[in-house]
Amino acid sequence: MKKIVLTSLFALGLSGAAMAQAATDFASVDTDVNGGVSLAEAQVAWPDLTEEAFTAADTDGNGELSAEEYEAYLATTAAPAAQ
Repeated sequence: MKKIVLTSLFALGLSGAAMAQAATDFASVDTDVNGGVSLAEAQVAWPDLTEEAFTAADTDGNGELSAEEYEAYLATTAAPAAQ
C-alpha cells in the first residue's frame, strides 16, 4: 500500500512532458496493479474522460479496461493532457 501511494505521489510530481509519456503506458495508469484500469485510474491520465467514453472502451463490460481495451482506446484518442 505504501509503495502504491509513494508511486502515485512520484507520478504526480513528474514534469508535464514526462507525465504525458508515462500516463500513456498501461502499467503506469494501472496504479493498483490489478491488471485492469478503472474509471478512476483512467481519469487521472485523462481528467476529461467521461463515464460514457470509458464504458464504450470497456468492450467486455467488466468495469475495467484490459491492456487490449486500453491500447484500442489509445489508438482512437489523443495522448492524455500533461499534468
